[in-house]
Amino acid sequence: MRTTFAETLFVNAKKNKKIMLLTADLGYSVFEKFINEVPNQYLNAGIAEQNMTGLAAGLAIEGKIPVIYSIIPFITMRNFEQVRNDICYQNLKVIIVGVGSGFSYGTYGHSHHGLEDMGVLRTLPNLTIISPCDPEETRQATKWALLNMGPTYIRLGKAGEPKLHSKPFIFKIGKGIILKNGSMVTIISTGAITKMALETARLCEKKDISVRVVSMYSIKPIDQKLILRCAKETKSIFTLEEHSVVGGLGSAVAEVLAENQAKVYFKRIGISDNFTKKMGRQEFMREINGLSVENISNLILQSLKKDYK
Repeated sequence: MRTTFAETLFVNAKKNKKIMLLTADLGYSVFEKFINEVPNQYLNAGIAEQNMTGLAAGLAIEGKIPVIYSIIPFITMRNFEQVRNDICYQNLKVIIVGVGSGFSYGTYGHSHHGLEDMGVLRTLPNLTIISPCDPEETRQATKWALLNMGPTYIRLGKAGEPKLHSKPFIFKIGKGIILKNGSMVTIISTGAITKMALETARLCEKKDISVRVVSMYSIKPIDQKLILRCAKETKSIFTLEEHSVVGGLGSAVAEVLAENQAKVYFKRIGISDNFTKKMGRQEFMREINGLSVENISNLILQSLKKDYK
């Protein structure tokens, strides 16, 4: 995803001199081509994310299209006040890109884990939040954000995520897309962990359980119609995210279901409301936090044993 974002941004920056990339002293091995070929459209703001955000707001006021980029906790929480007051309050065209969703930087410790960003940013008016699941969604999200007239947050994994879309699709904000159809259970997923949702669906199929998988790349606004359709067409809905269960995708879907009195079994799957004490690579961190294909499939099996009447 990160590579696709960098390539898409570079191609568009070559065509549009208003696009400017601002980084907080990182992005090495990712943006060298951008820096070398369009140096006047790049600025390293140093380890000063708050200043970088204020600078981006000023550039936007002057007619530029600033893109600010850093690791998720630093680009969303360290400078939350500046995102709120400088960018969203003024409804400025600034693209905020956070890299390293969930446990992508697992070995770096909790300071580098991206587990609260969607919950924090969902509270901000005017801000569109996009969480792509693969390189193709990332490419389309980047192109859309460059055309959007207001602030946008794009939440990325780290690198090497596989392509999950098997055929072309129309990217629309406020919409999700069904990656796999199913009639018994729906998994609504977002971000790089969506690959695990598809793996879970395949495992469940071996046990004669038909699972629908939805990629909900648009977190704010969210696809209410698709959520309610899944509530009517399947017996249960699970949300899957590499994010705290508080405030993220699961909370957004729960709000839709509750406010529309949807009668469906519903469960959020994500990171529980506590700090993880152990540290390791992303796969290890997912495993010890219950984000494994086996655990998710077991939760689905348990849900199907319940009486929903």
